[in-house]
Amino acid sequence: MLRGMSLAAYACQPAHSRGRRHAEAPAPTRDAFQRDRDRIVHSTAFRRLVYKTQVFLNHEGDLFRTRLTHSLEVAQLGRSIARALRINEDLVEAIALAHDLGHTPFGHAGQDALNACMAAHGGFEHNLQSLRVVDALEHRYPQYDGLNLSFETREGILKHCSRANAERIEAAEPGGVARRFLDRTQPGLEAQLCNLADAIAYNAHDIDDGVRSGLITLAQLSEVELFERYRREAMAEYPQLQGRRVLYETIRRMLSAQVYDVIDATRAALETLAPADADGVRRAPPVVAFSQAMQAQSEDLKRFLFHNLYRHPQVTQTTDQAQDVVRELFDAYLARSAEMPDSYAERDDRHRAVADYIAGMTDRFAMREHERLTGRRGIA
Repeated sequence: MLRGMSLAAYACQPAHSRGRRHAEAPAPTRDAFQRDRDRIVHSTAFRRLVYKTQVFLNHEGDLFRTRLTHSLEVAQLGRSIARALRINEDLVEAIALAHDLGHTPFGHAGQDALNACMAAHGGFEHNLQSLRVVDALEHRYPQYDGLNLSFETREGILKHCSRANAERIEAAEPGGVARRFLDRTQPGLEAQLCNLADAIAYNAHDIDDGVRSGLITLAQLSEVELFERYRREAMAEYPQLQGRRVLYETIRRMLSAQVYDVIDATRAALETLAPADADGVRRAPPVVAFSQAMQAQSEDLKRFLFHNLYRHPQVTQTTDQAQDVVRELFDAYLARSAEMPDSYAERDDRHRAVADYIAGMTDRFAMREHERLTGRRGIA
């Protein structure tokens, strides 16, 4: 929550939260969203993020981003923007820290492989898996499964959802977090902000990690307007700047420009919309956004990273191996469920139990389990 400044009327107010799935008495020193954030930080799934891939696998280097460091960077950017917009900083932080809790080992490669394995059994969506983690898969409290988070935090965690899954969730939770995917409404501003902060963070840190890895160069990045503009600006102010400081200063300026752009564009949209409360935001088109010019530059950067980093032969070779590991783990556990802990092995929904178990693994645990079950080292 803002310190020394009141929240705007259109912010999500903890006192007006739609509540938790299981009723609880309020905490004496924390509001609902602060409590959510703290539960997320103390969860097992949150600790596992330190050993889960962002782009480069965990064993490829100690300084590359992981899902944990990515989540922290999203939270930092989100808090900065939330404070300027007078929306709920604590809720933004809670959503940012939880948004990747359901991500598989090996990043998007693992997710794609697990989705293919589950194609005939409901598929696999990492946003939905993050919701499953906080609703059911964490076992920390005597009264219920999951973390029993507030509606607004859960709403923000479920960033994407297929219609089939939305209908299934809606049947179990009428008018709940999946309803907006059926009636085409929006989440609150805090959730919208986390979506954009996520993109800002990974574009910036993937540049850093890509250059650190040697897979992309500053010369290549000169083709990207959003990067090159701020590199030139940095060099004009500091002509003697060399080495990694050029990269760091360029990324710092680029991040600042995107943050200020989001603040200005969103403020203008809010002035036009003039929502009376958070539900007024939900009934409107998306509000948190870049200006058109910055959106175009951001998309250009995404295309560059897709072609030059995410599809680099060295990256795709590793991700292909990672997908094989996930597929072979899935088949092994399906055939020999006793190889899993009893809490998974004894479940009736065998395919989903295997998917839940694999999705919770860190990169290095998945590699160890694969070698144990197959006798082969799956990733060089």
